[in-house]
Amino acid sequence: MNGLPEDVTSLTDVLAHWADQQPNARAYVFLKERGGEDASLTFGQLKAGANALAARIAERAQPGERAILLFQPGLDFIVAFFGCLQAGVIAVPLMVPRRTSARDSSAAILTDCTPRLLITNSALKESRPDVIERFRDAPFDCLLTDGTDDTQVAPGPACAIGRDDIAFLQYTSGSTSTPKGVMVSHGNLIDNLEMIRRGLGSTPESTHVGWIPLYHDMGLVLNALHSLYVGANCVLMAPSAFMQRPLSWLRAISDYRAVEAGAPNFAYDLCVNRFRQEHTRELDLSSWKVAYNAAEPVRADTLERFVTTFARYGFDRSALRPLYGLAEATLLVSVRRGAMAPVTRTVSRAALKRHQLSAPATDADRYSLVGCGHTVSGEKLAIVDPQTQRELGANYIGEIWVSGPNVAQGYWKNAGATRDTFQAVIEGRTGVWLRTGDLGFLDEDSELFVTGRIKDIIIIRGNNHYPQDIENTAHNSHPALRRDCGAAFAAANPNGSEMLVIVHEVERAQRHHLDVDEVLGAIREAVVNEHEIAVGEIVLVRPGTLPKTTSGKVQRNLTRVLWQKKDLDTQSDDADQRHTAGR
Repeated sequence: MNGLPEDVTSLTDVLAHWADQQPNARAYVFLKERGGEDASLTFGQLKAGANALAARIAERAQPGERAILLFQPGLDFIVAFFGCLQAGVIAVPLMVPRRTSARDSSAAILTDCTPRLLITNSALKESRPDVIERFRDAPFDCLLTDGTDDTQVAPGPACAIGRDDIAFLQYTSGSTSTPKGVMVSHGNLIDNLEMIRRGLGSTPESTHVGWIPLYHDMGLVLNALHSLYVGANCVLMAPSAFMQRPLSWLRAISDYRAVEAGAPNFAYDLCVNRFRQEHTRELDLSSWKVAYNAAEPVRADTLERFVTTFARYGFDRSALRPLYGLAEATLLVSVRRGAMAPVTRTVSRAALKRHQLSAPATDADRYSLVGCGHTVSGEKLAIVDPQTQRELGANYIGEIWVSGPNVAQGYWKNAGATRDTFQAVIEGRTGVWLRTGDLGFLDEDSELFVTGRIKDIIIIRGNNHYPQDIENTAHNSHPALRRDCGAAFAAANPNGSEMLVIVHEVERAQRHHLDVDEVLGAIREAVVNEHEIAVGEIVLVRPGTLPKTTSGKVQRNLTRVLWQKKDLDTQSDDADQRHTAGR
């Protein structure tokens, strides 16, 4: 187990090991938005800070009670997370609520998990007093980490931690439903982190650079906790720093000679779109051996554009590692292992809409799928017909089901959803399985290909359509539309039939001189040509207003609700941007 003692049962054991073996080695570095280091923590400092904070937490909360972790980007979150683990208190990472909270899920999460503590720091209290005021009358205490001095506060007695004890609640993104708290145990974490280590081939020299927020499972588990598990340095930056200057992520990879770094598919597109040769002088990406791509559909054209753009700076195609995972499985389910280019499969677009696989009939019918690798030791994966619950053979599309020690215990205080999602049974096979809600297939070599989500499938006139494909077609139809900022969904016509609705953001630089009719015409023509569907309605919205989850996934269900309420932030307040087929 990567040189760790055999009796490791929790992350607190892992931290204690590395704090003893390499106390002065840097565990985490946080970068300023404009470059340069803002803060850092060695393994020894992290352990001392977490122990001291754990003593303060234990004075106010009992083991098993919940603590909300509410921080702006920085390293205080890391100390607070490990402080909770040391005290046996269940951590609940939470995004800082938006100033306009109409679409915020924090209230629902607080009601669901009934926390005993809110842990934050003075930086948030001073910069966002509205957040603290919002919780002023809430039935929990507020604890500021700034008051912790690890030279003055003696750690309390160690809390006995078992593999089955819950380490934290990871609330689902809410991309398809109300967020639910996934109960991740210490055993789930250790087993999944070991799977990640094996899958990526990580070592203590595998420096990591990441910007994904730590309240998101990919940012927390795959970035921050995975690096600590293997004893490597993790360099973190604020998500806003990446979104404003995407190439700063690549610059940090170059400067720190990072081996591992990854993000959702849209991040690779963004790096290509913002590429400027004058901003990449002396960029060296040759150290980047593991560039994982996850959290949303991996697109073959995105990978190709990224390689084409950055190969001149030392980026190797073999570094690309598409992977598949979800919070309900702690994180990782499958990954492409070893230094080899991703596997792609060219199939018929028309057949795929029928959940079938066949060779493309014409060039226009060609569609490329990207493989997401294989399972790691200790885990099982099956493709199952969601209606009959019978396992399907190779090259048949069905629901992806998972079984293994990395599968979480269920949803917090939600026995019905836990039973439906975590306790599924396959006809003719033993044990219980996790239903992911995702569609895909296994090829003859057991490579997993993900094709979409069951709930997002658009059915019009009996034909199935994947929304992400329609969204990609819409974006490519006109340069005024922002990449990865469209939502396609089905809705009822006044006559009761289903129609296709597309909501799409416009580019910021285009919004003041936009030819609306030209854009709408381009979208309609492209969608008809590519998918043989007439678009029922198109809504153009302002940049940055399309509902998304914290990981950048489009929230199609929420977009549909806002569309129905006519509550979308349309491109122009002076002109009606809602265009239906009959107008």
